[in-house]
Amino acid sequence: MKFGLRYASLGRYSNGPAAVELAQAAEAAGFDSIWTVEHVVVPHGYQSRYPYSESGRMGSGLEDFPIPDPLIWLAYVASATRTIKLGTAIVILPQRNPVITAKAVATLDHLAGGRRVLLGIGVGWLAEEFATLGVPFGDRGPRTDEYVAAMRALWSQERASFKGKYVSFTEVFCRPLPVECRIPIVVGGDTQAAARRAGRLGDGYFPARGVPTELFDEMRCAAEQAGRNPADIELTVAAPVDLAEIEALAKRGVSRVAVPVSAAAGLPAQVKTPDDVLRYGRDVIARFADV
Repeated sequence: MKFGLRYASLGRYSNGPAAVELAQAAEAAGFDSIWTVEHVVVPHGYQSRYPYSESGRMGSGLEDFPIPDPLIWLAYVASATRTIKLGTAIVILPQRNPVITAKAVATLDHLAGGRRVLLGIGVGWLAEEFATLGVPFGDRGPRTDEYVAAMRALWSQERASFKGKYVSFTEVFCRPLPVECRIPIVVGGDTQAAARRAGRLGDGYFPARGVPTELFDEMRCAAEQAGRNPADIELTVAAPVDLAEIEALAKRGVSRVAVPVSAAAGLPAQVKTPDDVLRYGRDVIARFADV
């Protein structure tokens, strides 16, 4: 079993020295990955329903909570670490220009030494944020699918060409290329659409909450319909509070659990400080390394 550290860019760790201390502790403790979140803006008084709480709100005090740009935060900690993978959970892909995003992600991969970036993507839920950015909200699903295809073309082709409804380019150079000419795409989301997207085009699937068996089945069905092997799609889930559940998760095909380091997103923090992270490594990660 692999262990990731999630919500790592929030709270006290939105500051540079604290972020580096956390990332270095995670690497030393045996965490395989560290994961950020994203909102470019949170409009005051938004009416969109937050999908991860019964109230439909992000939580008291979170409208003006610091949320650093995920790729810049990861680039900062990448320079102070060597092996830990750099994950986004998630970037809101349809809000972003896919050519600029492909360039930024490939640059991060290149500067970090290669094979370290895990690009978690989602379609977003906050319509008012899309409006602020001047991006349509209603077509965010098909826009996301097309953006993934366009980015993969830029990462893998010597002179990249792509023609779609939302983005087109012909014989362009986009350098540096990722070290392996690809970046793993991890699809996030707790909906049937997200699960199907992961099955069709994802390298991984990372629902935000729980272990949704019905969504895993949906993902596997979509993968088979697309002519893909569902076993090739890596499953990441929220780390259980009861550690006895980890072996059962491994038997269900889960290969990574993500441990919250901040309670800001609505899950209780299982670790809070770099010392907690190091203790977790000794007490938990070492115990389940061979599961």
